Amino acid sequence: MWQIVVQFLMLGCVSFGGPAAHIGYFRNHFVERLGWLDERSFAELLALCQFLPGPASSQLGFAIGYRRGGILGGCCAFLGFTLPSVLLMLSLAAGGGWLLDQTWFDSVLHALKLLALVVVTDALSGMARSFCNGRLVLVIGLFGAMVALLLPGIAAQLAVLVLAAAVGAGWLGRTGKSVQSGAALPAAESNAAGRQRWALLLFGCLLVLSWLATESGLAGVAADFYQTGSLVFGGGHVVLPLLQAQLGADLAPSQFLLGYAAAQAVPGPMFTLATFLGYELVPQAPVLGALLATLAVFLPGFLVLIAALPDWHRWVARPALAGAVAGVNAVVVGLLLAALYQPVFVSAVTGGRDLALALAGLYLLRGVGLGVIALVPLAIIAGLLLL
Repeated sequence: MWQIVVQFLMLGCVSFGGPAAHIGYFRNHFVERLGWLDERSFAELLALCQFLPGPASSQLGFAIGYRRGGILGGCCAFLGFTLPSVLLMLSLAAGGGWLLDQTWFDSVLHALKLLALVVVTDALSGMARSFCNGRLVLVIGLFGAMVALLLPGIAAQLAVLVLAAAVGAGWLGRTGKSVQSGAALPAAESNAAGRQRWALLLFGCLLVLSWLATESGLAGVAADFYQTGSLVFGGGHVVLPLLQAQLGADLAPSQFLLGYAAAQAVPGPMFTLATFLGYELVPQAPVLGALLATLAVFLPGFLVLIAALPDWHRWVARPALAGAVAGVNAVVVGLLLAALYQPVFVSAVTGGRDLALALAGLYLLRGVGLGVIALVPLAIIAGLLLL
């Protein structure tokens, strides 16, 4: 278990760039470098996480840890990947966000955004070769990218995922293509019907209790953030409007924006925006409020994931569902292509120098074989030198 914590902790310290970049970091580290799972298993888990409520990239990390060590492995993965972000968000909340106003920090952050561009580009290239290598899946992928670029928003993304799954089930499953599933879960987790039942029961009971809750303070914070985690699909960018609608009467818009800027500036999951807001919402016990809000916003997504994971390998062995997963894999590549442009490329590249630095980083990653973790200090040094 310590190995899971350490590997995810290292990624939690360097995973800048948001959900799309996190997918790239996970693929580079756990598929290509460590070999903890193969490309197809990675894609199957990613497809599942796209359909469930909660933060998709954090759920993907939990699922990788789950495959490695069951529920405890998933919890270790979550702890390692999220802890650096939580500690930084607590520090920023306590310090009033002073770091965000420093010129040198802006320059370093810009260099790390260029690194995120490199990582997403590398992940997109590898996934496209694996999952868009036929005419139909290529069309599905390009269609997904076009929809995401023309109609940004979670509703359009979910619609195109459902459409891709239907097309894949109808055509790819029928032709027998892409029906081979990845490796099975550990034997100890294969017969997990009991865990599935209590996970779904706990998810439903907590959701009902959150709707019935009328208390303020810690109980109210837990209820508000649990409801948000149960309703949000996609990445951290989606959680901001939901939290504003849920907490708008208790926090000023400036606090939301400062927290959102902080979440973009630190590595790890953007859902740790909850850490910052929980700190502000419970002034009498700010650290406890921050930790409770963080746990509450992540918990529902992990509960539904625990319920789905044990049977996922068996489900995707069926031709129709395997075809649906192949369609979803293709559209995920398209969504990643759209994310490569907006927000990754748009926020990172402001001129020819930035593009040249990104190309140099891509050469170091692919041509020289440097790992992402080795590239992070180089990006920081480049940011400080180009200040």
